[in-house]
Amino acid sequence: MTLAASARPTPGSRSSHVRRAWAQLSPYAYIAPFFTLFAAFGLFPLIYTAFVSLYRVELQTPGDLEWRGLGNYTALLSDEFFWTSLRNTFTIGVLSTVPQLVLALGLAHLLNHKLRGRTFFRTAMLLPYATSVAAATLVFAQLFGHDFGLINYVLGLVGIGPVDWQTGTLASQVAVSSIVVWRWTGYNALIYLAGMQSIPHELYEAAEMDGASRWRQFFHVTLPGLRPTIVFTAVVSTIGATQLFGEPLLFEGSASGGISHQYQTLGLYMYEQGWGFFHLGRAAAIAWVMFLLILVVVGANALIVRRRSRKEAGR
Repeated sequence: MTLAASARPTPGSRSSHVRRAWAQLSPYAYIAPFFTLFAAFGLFPLIYTAFVSLYRVELQTPGDLEWRGLGNYTALLSDEFFWTSLRNTFTIGVLSTVPQLVLALGLAHLLNHKLRGRTFFRTAMLLPYATSVAAATLVFAQLFGHDFGLINYVLGLVGIGPVDWQTGTLASQVAVSSIVVWRWTGYNALIYLAGMQSIPHELYEAAEMDGASRWRQFFHVTLPGLRPTIVFTAVVSTIGATQLFGEPLLFEGSASGGISHQYQTLGLYMYEQGWGFFHLGRAAAIAWVMFLLILVVVGANALIVRRRSRKEAGR
């Protein structure tokens, strides 16, 4: 009668199990710091803001919570300043996004051709983006001054009277939008330039052999090739316009966005409610309204892209 000795794990096999387990877990260990920071500074504030938006909370006594349910949201619907800030956000968004993307597309088209000093001009495109929001806004506030502003001085040279850029509704919105256009045009131009350089050069050669002019090549080759990039920049610019805060706040230095709230955006309205009137619950509700608006914009963009891709696939 023989007894079989039980097999014992050798040190080598144990270390191989450890190495195999580490090979499986190490990718999660590498990305764990990012998700930890995101959960602490991104996800938790988002959830806590949704929680606070259901209560009446004052800045002086943040520990005293009074349940309101959807009361903060219904109060927004009856507040005329909320609708004013929503309308101003849309208007300033259109006045800043459309000229910004059009100018960026034109500048990228120029930089895409052989040009002396292209590297310098491409670098210079990022200088406005690298400039501080506060510095840029303070300079533009001086340029759009009523009595001694450079803009009114130039308008006076051509026989146009001085414009009240800080009191007029449309004038103040144009002034705030010009700051956004100046800061972000170069950034979007470089994105368009990268997209143009990814378009196959053979398409331009084929269009040139067919007798297409530069303009026809731009409209029938460049723009179709840049369609995903244009959609991306339009969505990102729309999200940025929804969250616009620094430029209108520093333009006159008031959270009310002018005497008659003529350029108060949703970001300024949220700041005024939370840190001007100390209504943290209502400010949290405004933040979630902005978040839902961004979701609507992103969702609409996804539907448009999916429908267009289906049409192109069906051809």
